Amino acid sequence: MGKKDRKSRALVLLKRLCLLLPLLCCGLPLHAASPPAADQPAKIRELLDLLGDPQVQEWIKTQQAAKAAEPATTADTTQARRPDLLATRLTAIRDHFAALAAVIPQMPAEFQRAGDALVAEAHGRGLLAVVVLLAVFIGLGLGVAWLFLRATRGLRRRSLDLPMETVPQRLIALIARLVYGVLLVAAFGLGSIGAFLIFDWPPLLREILLEYLIAFLQFCLALVVSRFLLAPGAPGYEDVDRFRILPMDRAAARFWHRRILVLAGWFAFGYATIMLLNELGFDLEARRLVAYILGIGLLAIGWEMVWRHPPTYAAAPPAPLLKRRAIAWLLSILFLLLWLLWVASAVRLMWLLAVLMALPWIMRGAQRAVGHLLRPPGSTEAQTALPTVLAVALERGLQALLIIGAALLLADVWHIDLVALTSTDTVATRLLRGLLSTVVIVLVADFGWHLAKTAIDRKIVEAPTTSDQQSQEWRRQARMKTLLPIFRNVLFIVLLVMVVMMALAALGVDIGPLVAGASVVGVAIGFGAQTLVRDIISGMFYLLDDAFRVGEYIQSGNYKGTVESFSLRSVKLRHHRGPLYTVPFGVLGAIQNMSRDWVIDKLSVGVTYDTDLNQVKKIIKQIGKELLEDPELAPKIMETLKMQGVGQFGDFAIQIQMKLMTRPGEQFVIRRRAYAMIKKAFDANGINFAYPTVQVAGGEGVSTAAIASVAQQALAKPAPAEG
Repeated sequence: MGKKDRKSRALVLLKRLCLLLPLLCCGLPLHAASPPAADQPAKIRELLDLLGDPQVQEWIKTQQAAKAAEPATTADTTQARRPDLLATRLTAIRDHFAALAAVIPQMPAEFQRAGDALVAEAHGRGLLAVVVLLAVFIGLGLGVAWLFLRATRGLRRRSLDLPMETVPQRLIALIARLVYGVLLVAAFGLGSIGAFLIFDWPPLLREILLEYLIAFLQFCLALVVSRFLLAPGAPGYEDVDRFRILPMDRAAARFWHRRILVLAGWFAFGYATIMLLNELGFDLEARRLVAYILGIGLLAIGWEMVWRHPPTYAAAPPAPLLKRRAIAWLLSILFLLLWLLWVASAVRLMWLLAVLMALPWIMRGAQRAVGHLLRPPGSTEAQTALPTVLAVALERGLQALLIIGAALLLADVWHIDLVALTSTDTVATRLLRGLLSTVVIVLVADFGWHLAKTAIDRKIVEAPTTSDQQSQEWRRQARMKTLLPIFRNVLFIVLLVMVVMMALAALGVDIGPLVAGASVVGVAIGFGAQTLVRDIISGMFYLLDDAFRVGEYIQSGNYKGTVESFSLRSVKLRHHRGPLYTVPFGVLGAIQNMSRDWVIDKLSVGVTYDTDLNQVKKIIKQIGKELLEDPELAPKIMETLKMQGVGQFGDFAIQIQMKLMTRPGEQFVIRRRAYAMIKKAFDANGINFAYPTVQVAGGEGVSTAAIASVAQQALAKPAPAEG
């Protein structure tokens, strides 16, 4: 027997008796003891003889080594020749279009087969019986809906007459309107479902009616939601503008209401039709072709809405024609791109683009709806400069829900198992979990920050203003207006730092060394920025000491003015002549607060030496009484004008000292009025104000020139300073 023949026979026997190969793999000797020759079949004895041949054993070892090396070689080849993803994707798209083109000639046969199935179903049950069942199906649904309308006619009338002046009344009326619409749809659905429970339906007809019933109920729900948001009105119910949530006029509301119904109906019944094609025996490519053709209808509806939509308000000035056409062309191209991506089976990219397109518009509509819904009583639009806390909570809450809903939709389209992300621990899953956690952290922080910011801003704006700077209410409001802006800035910084740290921790970054490093860097910056630290700490102590408030007039060194605002390191002072000083807290030093409690103003006049001081005292006392009788000045005077006595004897006058106590900042007006009244009263009583004079005495021989020279020298002498 030749060498090649022995190898061939060995391979044949190995294939037939593969159960013996595990013995080889276990390392048993090939020449192991065997049963007696008389008990062995002839082929087994022949196999054992071949396995005992040294040449056959060598050949088997060579084959085993080759098989062991084959996987590594294949893996290396696969790694070296990794297919291009783009080329693979283009090939798949080309194959997809080729399959669609191949199924086009088969579509008439597909529809013929579906028609034959429907005809066979109708003939099997009887055409008249099928018509009767359909009539009962529709009649039960419409009958229950009619009974519900008749039973709730009065309730519907009362819901239309509900008051909507305040925000709670508006919310109650809108919720009642929405609940009524949903109950009407539920009544029709219950009546139609009852037909399925009462009668025995043919299997195929049952599937068809059930699919289209679901589509019709979806259409009815879209109708209810559209009426709830847009309130387009109907014959006999024209006065529904006050129920409209999205702010727009009636013409725009009716336009969008009709388009929404057409879009919802086309989508719902088209989807139901595609589902039924599967029941009728259409293959996958045929169903896809029908779906793409129906998608052209959606594309046409979108184009019609883009190019023919009216302005939101007919009375509003129209946007520039070039801008409107540019937006229309852009949206038309985007809609076409969505359809092409769908046809090319790029569903993930299509949904991503659709979400990126629709989400900003939906969020903007939600913001406008919340502002319109929570508008002040008696107004048609939100006219307040600052939104309420409730409005911000609803607006930010809706935005967060929309973003989370969009993320869940994309996760479902992209086949991302969010539950599996918590159980797997790879680099990709850790990164994805970190990104999702970061989004949640940012949304929660954004919600909390806008709530706090709105509450602080409204507290500042809505604070009652009073001109009485000595009242406790004015002091409380001034202190609040001083501290709240600083607290708002500090809160923003704290939230920002917390969000950054939590986001880094969610992404898997160990923030322990980062916090320690930031502390070291902070100490280094603190040494290098001692002036800044001193300004911030000084400002904190100024505020704790209540040294000044917004609206008070202070003076510190060469700086003086009314406090307008604060920052973390400086205060802004408005000088009474207009300049604005920005003064760091660290350089303020001692502060003179001229707007606290009261002000004592000193007045001084000079009278001649022959003046009757008792008469002057009586006149000043009378002027003080007249100041208190002035209704404009009396609230500003704490202690009226009174004479303190003689201040000093001057070279040419007796200085009379007076004083009065006023509210801070009011002393200037009262002082000017008091001086005017003193001048008038002194003139009426013959009291002369002293002024410097020069008397020149001499003989008859004194020349006129000498007298003029002495007078000129006397006038040139500076007047003595007032005490």
